[in-house]
Amino acid sequence: MLARAHTFTIEDLHTRHVTVEVDVRAGLPGFAIVGLADAAVREARERIQTAILNSGYEFPARRITANLAPGDVRKAGPGLDLALACAVLAASGQLPQEGLERVALFGELALDGAVRPSRGTLAVAQATQRAGMGTLALAGARAHEATLIDGLRVAVVEHLRSAVRVLSGGPGDALPACAREGERRIETSRGTLASDVPRGDLSEVRGQHHAVRAIVIAAAGAHNALLSGPPGTGKTMLAQRVPSILPPLSRSEAIEVTRIHSLLGSSVQALAVDRPFRAPHHSITAAGLVGGASRGWVGEVVLAHNGVLFLDELSEFARATLEALRQPLEDGRVAIARARHSVVYPARFMLLAATNPCPCGYAGDVDRCSCSETDMTRHRRRLSGPLLDRIDLLANLGRDVEGDVRTPALMSSEQARERVARARERQAARLSGEGVTVNAHMDARMLQRYIRLDERCEEMLQGARRQGLLSARGEHRVLRVARTIADLNASEHVRARDLGAALALRPDVVLAGSRAA
Repeated sequence: MLARAHTFTIEDLHTRHVTVEVDVRAGLPGFAIVGLADAAVREARERIQTAILNSGYEFPARRITANLAPGDVRKAGPGLDLALACAVLAASGQLPQEGLERVALFGELALDGAVRPSRGTLAVAQATQRAGMGTLALAGARAHEATLIDGLRVAVVEHLRSAVRVLSGGPGDALPACAREGERRIETSRGTLASDVPRGDLSEVRGQHHAVRAIVIAAAGAHNALLSGPPGTGKTMLAQRVPSILPPLSRSEAIEVTRIHSLLGSSVQALAVDRPFRAPHHSITAAGLVGGASRGWVGEVVLAHNGVLFLDELSEFARATLEALRQPLEDGRVAIARARHSVVYPARFMLLAATNPCPCGYAGDVDRCSCSETDMTRHRRRLSGPLLDRIDLLANLGRDVEGDVRTPALMSSEQARERVARARERQAARLSGEGVTVNAHMDARMLQRYIRLDERCEEMLQGARRQGLLSARGEHRVLRVARTIADLNASEHVRARDLGAALALRPDVVLAGSRAA
């Protein structure tokens, strides 16, 4: 007798629909699992047999063949246990097969028949909804993750017997109290994913008004920014306050962020509200930054998706590590290809970096800088022209010898956040239907459609081209920044002063010692 059940397997950050086909027929007793299963799935034979017997059901002493389709997709993890066990029961006539067609099953089985949760529940719930299956049966410990997906019925099954009851048309087990509470606070809770976001207010930054303005512009348009200056001028302090002026995640963005952390095994109590803020140490490798060859090994750029990647002491990072950022900064994704494995991860983030102008940090101050010309050249070569060409804004922070900590702040985080929110609302309204919501993600076609320059603006751009200050990519980035400045000023059109401000903030790629490519 043949029975089919439905479940999902996790491959890196993707979920794949798996049809479990179980055939039970006369022959020598045996249990074979085929369909490119890994060791954890192959070991399910012993767990399933023992769990069925300890749950009070009969394990058929016949020839059992389980096929995991499609056969060319690698099946990994113990989350397929529940679907395999229910398919065996249906194929042996102990469970009606009709219920298996409308319910997806996901969970690991204990030897006593209890259902244990598996990582990636949120992604599986999302995939279940997209597959057109209205119900997902899983363990109660992570049922709260599945309840975050609208329009999906979650059936809690704490035991194999509970799954049989649900598939026979009966009710599931009670939803755990933590899950019910999580449902009520989805829209307001910050969840467990925002605990590493630094807290601080922009009003604590005294002086450096031009840098504060640059950070507000970067936040409003999700532009990449570089802060440069001597030690102690407030670069790191300013960067750590960027999360306080960013708007909260939209629901679709929150699901993407929460899904990534769920797939990596993090406990999820509610949808993330704060945007991710990742700040890796400068000793990180290229594999740690963008991802490695091992399956499921994601880098910091993926964990920063829809958020901020902050690289402090940028010139101290290995050059090969920084060069690995080129594709994510340009395409919003990272593609990792190895001999037997290739994968594409989402990596749409805002790059925020801070660096000293020279190895000792005091370039420009003749009395304090002790760097030789060789030291300066070596320092500049750490930051290549192509990488700097992908940075939209450069703010040079200087040491104010006449000022003090009593200098009034330019604005508070609340004031800046209001300005950023209004600017992003204008961008989202203008770009509706384009698949992007911020100016930094506009392509060349969108730039031509939404940015009209007058004669004076064209002359300014031509002058920058003649001086060799702009590459073709750099020109596009200047236009995006100018559009953001206009949005902050509530201007419908990009004016000469908006474009002039954008050009003034453009990094000088000549400092890298090479031309942008």
